[in-house]
Amino acid sequence: MDYIIGIDEVGRGSLAGPVTVCAFLWPKNLQLRKISLEVLKDSKKLTAKKREFWAKSFKKTRGVAWGIGHSSPQRIDRINISRASNEAATKAIRNLENKLGFKVKKYQIYLDGGLFILNKGYKTKTIIGGDTKIKAIMAASIIAKVTRDDLMRKISNNWPQYAFETHKGYGTKKHYQRLKKFGPSKEHRLTFLKKITIL
Repeated sequence: MDYIIGIDEVGRGSLAGPVTVCAFLWPKNLQLRKISLEVLKDSKKLTAKKREFWAKSFKKTRGVAWGIGHSSPQRIDRINISRASNEAATKAIRNLENKLGFKVKKYQIYLDGGLFILNKGYKTKTIIGGDTKIKAIMAASIIAKVTRDDLMRKISNNWPQYAFETHKGYGTKKHYQRLKKFGPSKEHRLTFLKKITIL
């Protein structure tokens, strides 16, 4: 069975929480109609309910697998969001390989947008707008989004005053109001807050 790997990130523009990347192994002969009659789309074009549906469906689908990589707010502040995203993409590939028990260098890897794998030797191709063109990238975007949203809900248990469970760290009106009232937490990206004069 031949495979491709799609890689996508979520949380790049968030004010808090990690940036999360998924590397999704997709069998080339996988037929979507065997999974669902629903239309597979980029996570941003799906409701939370539809994303959860796809995530559960992929967990039941034979032949698919994925790895997740995160970069923390502190790491983002230290090296910038682009480099932190690429580090998370590299972690995602390593975690996928650990799950599979073998290296995936022989497979074609498609990355969305400006993502890169920091380790050399992988067959990679960056696709602008890949989350609307490559099914493996669409799947990666869904798994990354569901994973990060779950993580932000857990983080919210430790920082309930910020309501992370509702806005997932993005710059909503409610989030700005909480920031002005309570100041930043250790889950916030201080370099991002400075750009919007919160600090």
